[in-house]
Amino acid sequence: MKEGKITLFFWPTPNCYKVSILLEELKIPYDIYPVHIGKGEQFASSFLELSPHGKVPAITDTLDTKRQISVFESGAILLYLAEKFNQFLETDTTTKLDVIQWLMFQMGNVGPMLGQAHHFRHYAKETVEYAIKRYTNEASKVYAVLDTQLSKSQYLAGTDYSIADIAVYPWLRPQKLQGQDISKHPNIQRWYNSIRKRPAVQRGLSVMNEKIDRSGQKPEGDAWQTLFGGPSATNISKNQKVNKP
Repeated sequence: MKEGKITLFFWPTPNCYKVSILLEELKIPYDIYPVHIGKGEQFASSFLELSPHGKVPAITDTLDTKRQISVFESGAILLYLAEKFNQFLETDTTTKLDVIQWLMFQMGNVGPMLGQAHHFRHYAKETVEYAIKRYTNEASKVYAVLDTQLSKSQYLAGTDYSIADIAVYPWLRPQKLQGQDISKHPNIQRWYNSIRKRPAVQRGLSVMNEKIDRSGQKPEGDAWQTLFGGPSATNISKNQKVNKP
């Protein structure tokens, strides 16, 4: 019987969903530890010990380990878990190098460009036409690259479903807020529909559903400042804590 556990420090964001989906795909029991990013809990000194940049997700792992291992950055977490459990990284028909390349494409392009498009189109307090145009265009380029790749293979890295697909999928869900339309990209649409139907994906996306604000209202006041103005790690009260399990 395996000893220990994996704890996922989580708030409902695309990067966190990447990890909850993979854990569900791996069928590994895990605990969820909420980190309310609207209240600034990600800047607590105890959480910064796990994630120095103050970003969710992070994990701690004592599952069959000699000591507690902590991992931050969603891409690093996906690689760590895929390698630990030897799944969703390399198969006879999908190479590890191809998976890593498309995972890095998500980390370096999909997340940053789609995130900026989403921010300036939806969250920014001021309308900045240059930023809206620039990042919407960059998002369009990302979608074009994905559609071209998916015209060549069933999944992003080849024949088999991998952590590259798991990493990209959550970022395409708010497509309209990025100024995009998946229906105009038939290869993405085919891939997107197949990913969405996976039971583990559905379970991973259901984590903390009760905490999601479905009103569509933008964060205001302190919540906006915390999310987008961002107190620096050095300015956080030393009394604020996220207790590590």
